[in-house]
Amino acid sequence: MASLRDIKSRITSTKKTKQITKAMEMVSASKLNKAEQNAKAFNPYMEKIQEVVASIANGGVDVDHPMLKSRPVKKTGYIVITSDRGLAGAYNSSVLRTVNRHIHERHSSKDEYTVIPMGRIGRDFFAKRNMPIESEITGLADQPDFADIKDIASEAVQLYSDETIDELYIYYNHYVSAITQEVRGTKLLPLTNISTEATQPKSSYEYEPDQDTILKALLPQYAESLIYGALVDGKASEHAARMTAMKAATDNADELIDDLTLSYNRARQAAITQEITEIVGGAAALE
Repeated sequence: MASLRDIKSRITSTKKTKQITKAMEMVSASKLNKAEQNAKAFNPYMEKIQEVVASIANGGVDVDHPMLKSRPVKKTGYIVITSDRGLAGAYNSSVLRTVNRHIHERHSSKDEYTVIPMGRIGRDFFAKRNMPIESEITGLADQPDFADIKDIASEAVQLYSDETIDELYIYYNHYVSAITQEVRGTKLLPLTNISTEATQPKSSYEYEPDQDTILKALLPQYAESLIYGALVDGKASEHAARMTAMKAATDNADELIDDLTLSYNRARQAAITQEITEIVGGAAALE
C-alpha cells in the first residue's frame, strides 16, 4: 500500500490538474458561444450568395464556366480542417481517420491527390506519412476572419481553375450541438450541386453588365466562402469538443480525488490502529 505522504501528494496534484481542466472548460465554453454567433451571422450571407449564383446558373442563359462543369479526374485536392492544439477529445482523430481512409480508397498513387491542411495537427499527420501537401496554414485564431484564410482559399480555387486539380473536397467537423460533432466530407469543386442545394430564388435580379461576367467574378468568391463557412463550423466544433473533453477530465479528477481520499483515510486509520496496538502491546509487556 502507498504511504500516506504519497497518497496526499497524489491528491494535491490531482486537485491542481482539476483546477486547470475546469478553467479550460470555462474558456472553451466562452469561445463556443462566440463561435456559434459567428456561424449564425455568416449564414445569411451564404444563403444570399448561393441564391444569386443559383439564379444565374439556372436562369436559362447559356452559362459556360469551368467551375460548373465536371471533367475527367486526374488529380484530387483535399482541404482538411483540424486544430493547432490537442486536448479536444476525438475532434482531430475522427476527421483525420476519415479523410485518410477515403484517400486510400480512392487513390492508388500519391500523384493522384494533394492535401491542403488547415491546422497544425493535420499538417503534422500528413507530413509524418509523407503525403503530398500542396499548401498549409497554421496558427489560425479561435474566431478567424475571412481575411485570415483568403490567400489559401484563393489558392485552392485557383488550383482547380488552372486544372492542377480536377476536383476539390473539404473535410471538417460539423457542429451539431455542444456534445455532438460529425465529420463531413463535401465536394467543393466543381459546383455541380448548386441547383439542388439552393432554395428557390426569393427575388428577381437585373444584372449589369451581364450574367456571364458577374458569374465569373462571383463563383470564385462563392467557393472561397464555402471554405470559410466550413472553417467557422469547424471552429465551433473544436471549442465544443474541447469543452466536453475538459468537463470529462474534471469529472474524472473528482472521482479520482474521492477514491484517493478514501484510500488516504483507510491508510491513516490502519496506521493509527497499528500505533494503538503497539502501545497496548508494549504496556502489556511491562506488566
